[in-house]
Amino acid sequence: MRAMTSIRAVCVYCGASAGTNPTFAAAARALGRILADSGIRLIYGGGSIGMMGALADSVLAHGGSVTGIIPEFLVNKEHMLAGAQEIVVTRDMHERKRVMFERADAFVALPGGIGTLEELVEQLTWAQLGRHRKPILLANIAGFWEPLRELVDHMNALGFLHAASRHLIVDEVDEIVPALRNAARAVAPATGDADVLGRM
Repeated sequence: MRAMTSIRAVCVYCGASAGTNPTFAAAARALGRILADSGIRLIYGGGSIGMMGALADSVLAHGGSVTGIIPEFLVNKEHMLAGAQEIVVTRDMHERKRVMFERADAFVALPGGIGTLEELVEQLTWAQLGRHRKPILLANIAGFWEPLRELVDHMNALGFLHAASRHLIVDEVDEIVPALRNAARAVAPATGDADVLGRM
């Protein structure tokens, strides 16, 4: 596997709902601005509603680039974002996740629901199995991911985890891009286990 040296495109997993805490959508908009200002392309689920819409609209409003990847059956349900520079319509969820993985240099999980969790856990699984070394980061906005951290710590304590790469948690949106860039620079072929969901 080649060592990564830069972050050119980030896949962001997040909800098609905005949630009940306005801090979540505000974080999505802030991340959109930061990605645009940093020259990093957004790879995301292709919708125009909820967290997804807030994120993508913000990237576009600040002059950034967006690739939306959406399966056919969600085009109407999640109101596909017509303004993105690139939209990829896939046959199903499996193809969507594969294309997202191929296009992204790193992954960020904002607050979201079961779909967000499933996409995140798949990336964590692939990393643990040594299928990639792309940075994976949880944006722990308003403590959203704390229950998952506790569960992962529980799994680790009972001997069920043997991660092959380090996964990141940050609490503030402005920490996301620096953390990803630091992680990308640090990635190199190596042996041995590292912390799971270690806090920056």
